[in-house]
Amino acid sequence: MYKKMKWSDILTIISGKNQKGVASEDGEYFIYGSGGIIGRANDYLCPANTVIVGRKGTINHPLYVTEPFWNIDTAFGVVAGEELLPKFLYYFCLQFNFKELDKSTGRPSVSKADLLKIEMPIPNIEEQARIVSRIEELFSELDKGVETLQVIKEQLAVYRQAVLKMVFASMNERKSIQEVSSLVTSGSRGWAKYYNEKGVRFIRITDLTRDKIKLKNNAIQRVLLPEGVEGKRSRLQGNDVLISITADLGSIALVPEDVEEAYINQHIAVVRFVNSHQGEFMAWYLKSDYGQKELLRNKRGGGKLGLGLDDIRNTLVPIVSDEVADEVVSEIESRMSVCDSIEQIVGTALSQTEAMRQSILKKAFEGGLN
Repeated sequence: MYKKMKWSDILTIISGKNQKGVASEDGEYFIYGSGGIIGRANDYLCPANTVIVGRKGTINHPLYVTEPFWNIDTAFGVVAGEELLPKFLYYFCLQFNFKELDKSTGRPSVSKADLLKIEMPIPNIEEQARIVSRIEELFSELDKGVETLQVIKEQLAVYRQAVLKMVFASMNERKSIQEVSSLVTSGSRGWAKYYNEKGVRFIRITDLTRDKIKLKNNAIQRVLLPEGVEGKRSRLQGNDVLISITADLGSIALVPEDVEEAYINQHIAVVRFVNSHQGEFMAWYLKSDYGQKELLRNKRGGGKLGLGLDDIRNTLVPIVSDEVADEVVSEIESRMSVCDSIEQIVGTALSQTEAMRQSILKKAFEGGLN
């Protein structure tokens, strides 16, 4: 175990200042807040190789800056003294829980006085250099693993679209959604005033995804509607297909057959097909590259794109028998389930990397990193 010393004895903390008078679009130095770069300045407060610790706001995400910079009053510049390597200080900060110093009742914050009371292990400079080198070696190996996992995620997205392209490629008979649907409408405005934990489900764009057709259920919003509200016309039924018509255009979701009472907001359109049995088939088609190109070919707007209900009504969809639709859905689900299993494994592995980083840092500052 290494000897411990207080920050007040081994480093300097530079408080941030207002950037008025130094801010400049073409300034030589960056301006930092607690969360990162917010502009440029023609002067600096902190020297190169300074660690930023948030004073207010983002207090538990230290940054290491290799060039001189100006820090505003939400960010402290922590400068290592002669007994301390800057990178050693940075890695200590990465594993330290600054939230333990937060005494605020509102926006998270830490004081300079409390920071200066922090104690940290201080081996000799040579040992600090060895520890930094070993940490970076292990982190590099982790980064390579993360990169591989991210590539797998990207390949899964490509494979999903390849599956959809394969199953829909030979379907040439088509009709417009107008011809094969009984309802195409969007939700109403002004639902926020009806938000209530005890109400019925209210579906928003954030409940739709880009790569699947299942609704997300991790952040359900509910509304308590009075009788006679106009928006009740958009009450959903099982096998309805939902389409985002603003913002993230073309996200698709299928309403489950056992859906509870639920409604949509004005950013989502609902399509109810006459043959509701083919709702899932149609949802997958609209999710495919073929469906997306057809659906979005008439998107409108300059800075803010959108889909009109007539754009949706005029969208062409394939016409097949129920037997063919069922076979297509079965093939898609079989292949997508494999993707989902792999994605879950990848997601678990990615979430474990941060825990592994913290484990490496913990060992480093307990003297156990060989």
